[in-house]
Amino acid sequence: MTEIVMQNLGRDFGDFTALADMDLTIGSGEFVALLGPSGCGKSTTMNMIAGMLDPSHGEIRFDGRNMNGVPMAKRGVGFVFQNYAIFTHMTVRDNLAYGLRAQGVGRAETDRRVGDIAELLQLTPMLERKAAGLSVNILQRLAIGRSAVVEPAIFLLDEPLSNVDAAFRAVMRAELKSLQRQFRQTMVYVTHDQLEAMTMADRIAVMDHGKLLQVGTPLEVYNHPADTFVARFIGAPGMNLLRGTLRGGDTGHTVDLGAAGHCPVPTRQGGEVLFGFRPEQVHPDAAGPLQMTVATVERIGARTILHLAAGEHRAKAVLDSETPVPDQGEPFRFAVTPDDVRLFDPETERAI
Repeated sequence: MTEIVMQNLGRDFGDFTALADMDLTIGSGEFVALLGPSGCGKSTTMNMIAGMLDPSHGEIRFDGRNMNGVPMAKRGVGFVFQNYAIFTHMTVRDNLAYGLRAQGVGRAETDRRVGDIAELLQLTPMLERKAAGLSVNILQRLAIGRSAVVEPAIFLLDEPLSNVDAAFRAVMRAELKSLQRQFRQTMVYVTHDQLEAMTMADRIAVMDHGKLLQVGTPLEVYNHPADTFVARFIGAPGMNLLRGTLRGGDTGHTVDLGAAGHCPVPTRQGGEVLFGFRPEQVHPDAAGPLQMTVATVERIGARTILHLAAGEHRAKAVLDSETPVPDQGEPFRFAVTPDDVRLFDPETERAI
């Protein structure tokens, strides 16, 4: 296991800043997901950890040792790419054994470790098959196994499941977490898929436009987003954000949402705010303080998603499929528990 420290880390490509002044510590044996949209800087960060790119400024340290300028081969990292990088002319067994043989591991130990990883990743029946012609799902499983079998101290995965089908992704999320716990590796996982990050990572580092916006456990970034980008990006659907005005009174503070109504909030501040609440935190209530019109009803298995409108406001509500809902065009009255409300500054878009 290895601690990774990135201090004031940045990378420029000409006039373009791909990563700006990142400060992040990944604990020894921790599983951290770098999460964000395409172009946010997450792959650039991983490539600098791996040694494939040199920082424009700042430092990367492994267990206190400065790694700037240290080649990838001497960093003790395993890397799984999005495009597999498998030797298709070799058998599955030879692909799995490749790194161990390069390290001079003995034949008996190589056979044992190849057998163990093949069993874990359900590759045993095809060990003698050539990699050419194997399905995408199997090739990605093989790529993960080839890097994992050498038991690197740091395991880097760059969107390894983006090309595989949904059923296989669900299986591999559990397998990867199990693999990390078994080998106790420090794992850094790049993804744009919040479900992957939320279900696997110990902590999530949310990035956008080359900046690190928030680091926290999955529940921390879900329940307490640092800004409106994190609020919208985390969650499916993301957090509702309605512009309103905080007002005080004898019975406490409320946020005035105009056509959508008023809602009590646990704050003593005043002024313009963005009123945030998760679609899952909407409670149908015939006497509720908020009301919007149902624009669309989506029925998705166990969930029903209501698309709501009131004046310029737009919001979503996620309800159990058994919950009765109004038809399109009808009013929907609801409540949001004050403790579930998150308020943001409309100018800075930071959490209040």
